[in-house]
Amino acid sequence: MRYILMYLAFATATIHLHAQTAATLTIDECYTLAKLNYPLIKQLELINKATGYSIQNAAKGFLPQISVNGQATYQSAVTEIPIKIPGVTQVSKDQYKIYADVNQSIFDGGVTRLQQQLQQATGEVEKQKVEIDLYKLKDRINQLFFAVLIINEQLDQNELMKKDLQLGINRAEAAIANGTALKSTADILRAEWLKADQHTIELKATRKGYIEMLGLYINRPLDENANLSKPVYSKPSQELNRPELKLYDLQNKTLDVQNKLLKAKNLPKLAVFLQGGYGRPALNFLSNKFEPYYITGLKINWPITGYYTAKNDKALVNISRRQTELQKETFLLNTKIVMLQQDAEIEKMEKLVASDVAIIELRTSVKKAALAQLENGVATSNDYMREVNAEDEAKQARIIHGIQLLMAQYNKQTTTGN
Repeated sequence: MRYILMYLAFATATIHLHAQTAATLTIDECYTLAKLNYPLIKQLELINKATGYSIQNAAKGFLPQISVNGQATYQSAVTEIPIKIPGVTQVSKDQYKIYADVNQSIFDGGVTRLQQQLQQATGEVEKQKVEIDLYKLKDRINQLFFAVLIINEQLDQNELMKKDLQLGINRAEAAIANGTALKSTADILRAEWLKADQHTIELKATRKGYIEMLGLYINRPLDENANLSKPVYSKPSQELNRPELKLYDLQNKTLDVQNKLLKAKNLPKLAVFLQGGYGRPALNFLSNKFEPYYITGLKINWPITGYYTAKNDKALVNISRRQTELQKETFLLNTKIVMLQQDAEIEKMEKLVASDVAIIELRTSVKKAALAQLENGVATSNDYMREVNAEDEAKQARIIHGIQLLMAQYNKQTTTGN
């Protein structure tokens, strides 16, 4: 039984350790998981299928075009021969015909091929629009991920503050025992320790909410013990690599295909045709019998009327191209403005972090002196608490500024697309 209990304890510890390790997440993993599990990504598969069907339909333009027709008519008059010819009968006024037309394109000016290209290009544009929407997830992940990191740092700092308070309590109790301090001195510090413990409870509750929201985005259950790895920032390239730029390029390629298609539709078309049928009369209009027949040959078709609107059609394509260029120019301008703001924010945070370090050193030195004075009965607990709080505020500012700097750097990285 003892060995069984030891084994169960070991297995439980192993499972717990594995769960903690599995819950360790980097921000890049969160980006990937959020994209893979976001419902919108399923639209990419639907677009692929729809594009495939459209291309297949366009390709069927190379197949023979078949139609079946029939008609029954009654005429008020028919062709008559004024003399009687042996073997030739009067054609009936009621006539019947059923026939099939088969047309096989030989040259269509490239229309079918260009329609396939257009469907492919349109599908790529639609997929890139989805990619842009998915890319916006990075901003949401940044907000949640760095919010959790800030709270983690604040929790660690709060524990350090509680240790300082406990140290002060211990020193105050020693002074009380020696008759050099009042009992209220320790009570004041205990009350502050309890306030710090309440702050821990508040921070943990807030962190739990952020972690659960992050878990929903990445479709992975995360509890309050989830460990988020603090990223190490490496300065990316300043060159823009956003998915929006690829969208503008794809839209221009689509317009190029449309231009070619406009020209192709106005070119002559050559096809071979076959018509076969059964009717009365057949090709011999003097015969009053039901007979089979067929006609075959080459057919040329030149849609001259397409030139009526060709100029306007090209103008519309050029307008669409200009609209795309304006959208790109607007996007680049707005993005550069955001990058300038982010550069200013990063510079500000770097200066604040450097200043925080100097402030913390001074506050720590003053706090140590106040602790010694408290121990010797020279300072009151309020004096010590004032210095503890001042040091804690300086360290909290350093924590917030440090994570804000990291977040600003990653926001800049998201803006550039690198």
